[in-house]
Amino acid sequence: MATTASTASTASTMFIASVTLEVADPEAARRFYTAFGVDAYVRLRASEAHTTGFRGFTLALTVSRPATVDSFFSAAVDAGATVLKPAAKSLWGYGGVVQAPDGTIWKVATSAKKDTGPATREIDEIVLLLGVEDVKAGKRFYAGRGLTVARSFGGKYAEFASGESSPVKLALYKRGGLAKDLGVPAEGAGSHRIVIGGTAGPFTDPDGFAWEAAA
Repeated sequence: MATTASTASTASTMFIASVTLEVADPEAARRFYTAFGVDAYVRLRASEAHTTGFRGFTLALTVSRPATVDSFFSAAVDAGATVLKPAAKSLWGYGGVVQAPDGTIWKVATSAKKDTGPATREIDEIVLLLGVEDVKAGKRFYAGRGLTVARSFGGKYAEFASGESSPVKLALYKRGGLAKDLGVPAEGAGSHRIVIGGTAGPFTDPDGFAWEAAA
């Protein structure tokens, strides 16, 4: 059956206010994220919580052109990131995937396939993609918490509207599909090693992602 996208026209009443990554060494992680150029978008918290394999999420940077993808990608690798998918052209544009030394997976991409200018260090959008078992159930859960659905593709993907002051947008993706897109096995256990600050927290979603009240 073909799936169609639905678009919301109302503003979101709940949104992500912060993203906190739980890391073994906050100082080392801070140095990495500063060099990568995303330190303004994440918070860091010391944690030794057990985690193995895929943690079930990625943070995706959308930028304006391939040269900017390469700039962020190179900065991450130079600072110690592991390449999971080299930056390359695809049907949808240009992008690649890296894993930070703390284990967090980052995707950097653009819909543009050709450069129209030099590289910048500007980020157009950051999306927190959660890998979930049931996208439709997750969508209902978050809509019930006050998030407005911006786009939805059946049981494959759902994206929520962000607040005007929110730097990060939330989206849900089938866990297996997300892992495949990132180039990693879908298996994983233990802590997600991420805490999301929201205007309607605290709560834990059906897939175990923890939210806390925004500071």
